[in-house]
Formats: sequence, C-alpha cells, structure tokens
Amino acid sequence: MPVTQDISGCRQEVVGDRGLSGAEFDKWRAKAMDQAALLKTAYEEQSLDLLRIAEQREDLEIAEKVFLELVEGADTVVFLGTGGSSLGGQTIAQMGGWYIPGDKVDSGRRLPRTRIFDNLDARSLELSLGLLDMAKTRFVVTSKSGNTVETLVQTIAVINAFKTAGLEDRIGSSIVGLSEPLMAGVSNGLRNLLAGFGVKFLDHETGIGGRFSSLTNVGLLLAIARGLDPFAIRAGASDVITGLLNDPSSADFLPVDGATVSVGLYKERGTADIVMMPYANQLARFSSWYVQLWAESLGKDGQGMTPIGALGPVDQHSQLQLYMDGPKDKLITIIATATEGEGPLVDKGLAEKAGIDYMGGRHVGDLVSAQARATAAALKEAGQATRFIKVDKIDEYALGQMLMSFMVETIIAAGMMGIDAFDQPAVEIGKKMARDYLSA
Repeated sequence: MPVTQDISGCRQEVVGDRGLSGAEFDKWRAKAMDQAALLKTAYEEQSLDLLRIAEQREDLEIAEKVFLELVEGADTVVFLGTGGSSLGGQTIAQMGGWYIPGDKVDSGRRLPRTRIFDNLDARSLELSLGLLDMAKTRFVVTSKSGNTVETLVQTIAVINAFKTAGLEDRIGSSIVGLSEPLMAGVSNGLRNLLAGFGVKFLDHETGIGGRFSSLTNVGLLLAIARGLDPFAIRAGASDVITGLLNDPSSADFLPVDGATVSVGLYKERGTADIVMMPYANQLARFSSWYVQLWAESLGKDGQGMTPIGALGPVDQHSQLQLYMDGPKDKLITIIATATEGEGPLVDKGLAEKAGIDYMGGRHVGDLVSAQARATAAALKEAGQATRFIKVDKIDEYALGQMLMSFMVETIIAAGMMGIDAFDQPAVEIGKKMARDYLSA
C-alpha cells in the first residue's frame, strides 16, 4: 500500500493516561464502523456523490480539452478562487512542483506558469495584475455557487485589467469559469457576470461542496495545469472506496482507525487540538487543506478540535517545544515519506569540520526521514498522543489515496459526533454581516 498508518501512539499502553484504553478504543471503533456501514449504503444507493467521483472520466476529458485550448499561446495561467475552491487544487499543484516556473512539458506542449490568487488582498491583487502581460495570461475562475464575493471582486478586477490593456475583445477566450449549472430561481453571479463576454464554463459538481471538491474538476484542473495525471489521482481515491466496500475493518482502510482515535481522544480525554505535520515540502498545502476540511466540517454545535497545520522539519524549531513539553491535549499526526537515499550527498570531510560526523556519506533525505521517525518516537515517549502515517512515494496515486482517506475520515468523525459534515452555518452568518456592513 502506498499509504499506511500506525495508531499505536494513541493507545494507553504506549503513551499512558493521554491514550485510549483498550475498552475505549473498541467502543469508538464500533461507532466508526457503524458510520462506515452507512457510507457503504450511501455508495450503493448513490446518495453521496463524493463516493462515486473517482469512477468518472468524461468530466476530466472535457476539462483537459477546455484547459489546453485556453492556455494555447499563454505564458501564465492564474487560478482565482478561495477556500475549498482553491486549497485542494493547491495541494495537488504543490505535489507537482508548483515552484517550477513553466518548464513542465505535457505531450510535447510547454505548460504555462501557474499562479493562484486565493486570499483577497487589495494591494497584492493590484500589484499582481499590474505585473501580468494580459495578452499572454489566462484565468480559471472557480466558485461553486457563483456568488463568492471575493472571487467575484477578483474577476471584475481581471475584466478591468483586460479593458485597461485594450484587450476587451480577448476576455471570452482568456477566461474559463467553473461553477454550478444555472438553475431556475437560483442566482449565479459569476455566470451572470461573464455571460456577455462569451466565456466558456465547466460545470461544478452540484452534490460535492467546496472543501470536498479536490477530486472533482475543481482540484484536478490544477493537476492538468502542472502536467500531472488526474486519472491516477482518482485511481488512488478509488482504492479507498474499494476498501470501504470490501473491508472497512481492515487496518489498510485508514479512515476508520483515524476517526476512532480522533473522536475517541476528543470525547474521552478532551483532546483540544489536532496537528497535521507532514515531513515534505510537497505536502505543505496538504496541511492547509486538511485544516479547512476538519475545522469547517466538525466545528459545530459547540464541538470540535482545533486543527493546526505544521511542516517538518522546519516546525521542529518553532512548534515542537510546545508539543513535547506543553499541555498533553493534542493529537499529533506525523506524515513521513520514504526519502532515504534522496537529495544531495553530504561530504564526509566537510561533515567532520561542521561537527556532524554522523551525516558524512549520507543523503539529505536520510536526515529528514530520521527526523520524522524520531519526532514521532519522542512525542510518544513524552506522553503525547501521536499518529504516524508513512507514504512510500509522493505521487498522484498516493495523493489521491490521502485526499479521499481524510475526506471519508472526516465524514465518519462527523457522524460519530452527531453533526452534519457538509454545512457551515457560522460561515454564512459572517458573510451576511459583511454584506450588511458594506450596504450600510
């Protein structure tokens, strides 16, 4: 299996009082299994679109065709969107090396640079648009409802930038929209805004919300943009669904045990925080995606653990002191990758001069791998509940497996807590208040 996990660091016999006893673990695992059974029924009844998304192909074939037509002759493609319309795609793009400026080639075609405008900031947006060559820039604009105010404001700014550059006639061929289909009686500001410019639209899945949309065309357009294989990502996701249908009690099916320890520790030990700490730059945005997924899905009705994003090994020097020696009220998830033998080789003579003899003749990846394992072991020894996930290789298949695993785990956890994983009522209140302030 490309992705495996060890939850022994969440058990009482390993970390002492902060872990779950055998009886507690069994109780919460039974509840998790009940929720997995409900998900299996939802799959069979086709009542939860997320569980079927990995089986689709036509939507990605259409998306790829539209995207490649869009970026013909372009140097840069900018993705506009926020929250769930952006974080999943960023996670995928970063795995594909989003820091590499436009040098990936797909079928002999040079792909343009990829940029992502997610957080709305007045000065950043103004400066960024001012630096773009609008004649050679294309835009993908995503909003499920079509009414996300930040994205609408960004899009209007882009339209004005084309007009200022004297390129108004190119707007229709330079932008692709991604939003729900028009429905009778339902307003869609994005489609209304772009209708008069002849902009092509891809349909957003109506039954899959933003934070769960990473495996739809929303997230996988960025896989296409970075020259990755979107079908391989879905294949990894499909592996998780196969586990759900065949044997969710297996240790190979990560979501059940993940939900068991997460909710069990929260309910039995009052575990207040849940930390996601991968040891790979390629998974930095995965932590950000996870924070939204967990916080917005489970923080309701006075319940929820606070998710915290971290990155190893850099955050060993900023957060680990607290995790090791502070309150034992956290569940730490370490994600390690098989980096042994990877990266530059450390010269023995220079290592001796630097006082790090133990690194002489070793690769940089050897140190990172050892640090991930050592951090997990040290946390357990300190009595901090710790979950250890091992990824053999960060590729499309493994990423699809992780994305689907954590989405299914979140849905199972919500069911165990008696809450709806798919709404966000408090967020909607904040949006309304912002509109009221502006109207006043």
